[in-house]
Amino acid sequence: MECIIPNTRTDYDGSQISSLWGYSIQGVQDDSIIAFRGKCDVKIEHMIDLEDKREGESIESPDMLHFIIEHFDSTDLKLIYARQRLFTAIVAEVLMSVGIRTERMGDDLFVDDRKLTVSIASTSAVSQKIHFGINVSHNYYGNLEDLGTGVSETDIHNMMTSIATRYVSEIDDIEKDLRKSRPLAVI
Repeated sequence: MECIIPNTRTDYDGSQISSLWGYSIQGVQDDSIIAFRGKCDVKIEHMIDLEDKREGESIESPDMLHFIIEHFDSTDLKLIYARQRLFTAIVAEVLMSVGIRTERMGDDLFVDDRKLTVSIASTSAVSQKIHFGINVSHNYYGNLEDLGTGVSETDIHNMMTSIATRYVSEIDDIEKDLRKSRPLAVI
């Protein structure tokens, strides 16, 4: 699995959740996680969560950490939702390591009853995709700036890198385990 962390800011508008986005911008054809920082303003035409779309919800933030994950080994929606929950747990662990205690509810993380993250998972004909965002600043929702712990540019970059590399390590470890376990005998 490839881990890509561009040095430039990129705003997220929802189009990045489309299949092969990593290939179109970075030429990556393997499973990947691309982590970047930028604004978030999901256009209605790119909304995947039909509940949000029906209710006319907006998904926006002036500054967010974004993680785009793509897996090509399956198009199973249940599997990508399980991977999304694994990713959410990894984010919670990394935040805890810098003193930010969160509460997980499904694929969302909260701090003091304020939503800190956004996330969506989906599939296409060729892959599974996840977008996960963490508010760095926000006027209403929870955000890293209000928490005041490790919010310098370097701290934010290190946190983003740690989250992305820990996910890659976890997926690689699962792949290794798959190759050393023998199947149960059929009776």
